[in-house]
Amino acid sequence: MITRVIGASLGTVLGGLVRLLTRARVHPDLLTVLGLLVTALAAGLYAQGSIRAAGLVVFVAGAFDMVDGRVARLSNRETKFGAFLDSVIDRYSDLFLYTGILVLFARRHATGYVALTTLALMGSVLVSYTRARAENLIPECKVGFMERPERIVLLILGSVLNRLPTALWILTLTSHLAVFHRIYYTRKFLRAQQSVVPGPD
Repeated sequence: MITRVIGASLGTVLGGLVRLLTRARVHPDLLTVLGLLVTALAAGLYAQGSIRAAGLVVFVAGAFDMVDGRVARLSNRETKFGAFLDSVIDRYSDLFLYTGILVLFARRHATGYVALTTLALMGSVLVSYTRARAENLIPECKVGFMERPERIVLLILGSVLNRLPTALWILTLTSHLAVFHRIYYTRKFLRAQQSVVPGPD
């Protein structure tokens, strides 16, 4: 996975940052909220047309997203509420970013790209929703490539390399494929469960 390669390459830096934040007793929930604020700044930059700068700020926001969970584990502050908050903030972050991009294309009167960004936004939300809904029915549903870390990395690359429309096309196609994959996987899992249910004696 792309994010694993990036995570491994940044492991030393992130590890030092996590230890520093833990020693400073920074609460992981605060890091989660700060990440949202940085993401909101990136959304504003997208809306203003500063695409490369927005991509760099998304990278910084991603650092918050990568360290909050590690700080929670290292400082023994992992909680169910923290995991819940992190998930909700991730959804807000995605919506902020895509809203900023929508404003960018709307200001340029690029109707086609407004529609494309809307489809990418739908895919982003549905990838997360299908997993959450599926895991109310089955133990786990992590199938599909385009999870949130991959989506963020692709958005960063598309922005910094000035290939945002290309990144949005890829995000749209792969995220919706991931949704259908999760639907298929959940259906297959549930059917397999039904087939092994013992009948009455």
